Amino acid sequence: MSSFIQTQVSNGRIATSLPRGLVAVFVGGTSGVGERVMKHLAKNAVAPRIYFIGRSQEAGGRVTSELHALNPEGEYHFIGADISLLRTVDDICRDIKAREQFVNLLFMTAGRTVTPSTGDTHEGLSYTCSVTFYARIRFAVNLLPQLQKAPSLRRVVTVFAATKEGPVDPHNFPARNLPPVRARAHVSSMMTLALESLALEAPDISFVHTSPGPSSSSSSSSSDISPKGGKSKSKGSSTSGKAGKGGGSNGIRAVFSNVLAPLVAVGSSAGEVGERQLFFATSARFPARSAGCVVDLVGTAGVPVFEGQGGGGGGGGGGGGVAKGTDMREGSGVYSVNHDGEGPSQKVVGLLQDLRDADLVRWVWSHVEGEFVRVTGTAFI
Repeated sequence: MSSFIQTQVSNGRIATSLPRGLVAVFVGGTSGVGERVMKHLAKNAVAPRIYFIGRSQEAGGRVTSELHALNPEGEYHFIGADISLLRTVDDICRDIKAREQFVNLLFMTAGRTVTPSTGDTHEGLSYTCSVTFYARIRFAVNLLPQLQKAPSLRRVVTVFAATKEGPVDPHNFPARNLPPVRARAHVSSMMTLALESLALEAPDISFVHTSPGPSSSSSSSSSDISPKGGKSKSKGSSTSGKAGKGGGSNGIRAVFSNVLAPLVAVGSSAGEVGERQLFFATSARFPARSAGCVVDLVGTAGVPVFEGQGGGGGGGGGGGGVAKGTDMREGSGVYSVNHDGEGPSQKVVGLLQDLRDADLVRWVWSHVEGEFVRVTGTAFI
């Protein structure tokens, strides 16, 4: 079987491998990659409970109707908000934590395709990084307790520029005024290093940094995704989502659209992108690292890998057993994979190790936590 066929087979096992009532939070689910993955999850899971966050109430209602058409057994909650503000992120997390005892999956794409800006938010954070980096990490920090309580899958996925990590300027963590390509590499490294820091705090959760494929807002319709158990194209229903806290756009449209263009997978359909990203989000190929650094292949790891898939190479595609983490150890809990599931080049692996040796994991986290405390008064809620 080809890698993509294996990916589809793995996704088809979600219903039998993961329990009923899977709880997922999508930060950015009203267009693009986030919408595609959310719809594939709704189709494959049994009675999932999905929360998705976006700015457009109209898009939220449309997507909710389409999710119900794909799987009427699921619960779908749209939260309309501008997450460029960390205080808004905290409000959303409080709402979710009040409703759910646990969360299985945190999947984040918001801000992935925004025009670079040197301006700041009302909270004094760079627009360039507010949604793409700070807000995503704030969601992860705030929801760690719920993720750690999950009885099955425990995973955080952030879609940005994985495998394109590059030099970090420790005197300019917010990436203000950096050229676009350099800013992409800088923020990509910060993302991966921040996930490594989170994994030290929560070794029972797996963290996956991925790159996008060729999904766009205009190609995100669910018309090519059949309803659960059906073969026809879905037409949506009239059910609308439950709106959460509202908010304006503050001028943010997405992050780094021009520099992420080279990451797009040529020749892959939007449906294939959704399937592959769902695989990254649910497969036991990307397990958490236990406190004893023992590879976790059962329980909370996700959909079991296929028999005979073999040892873990650097890639993360549909085959190959357990993947290697960012430290090049199998199943080490933090993964950087491109749209096809391949890991970073040896050059990037060496660069990341140089950053660790220079104590950048601690430096990055100290900066992030300092900004959290400055803006919200707390390191987490």
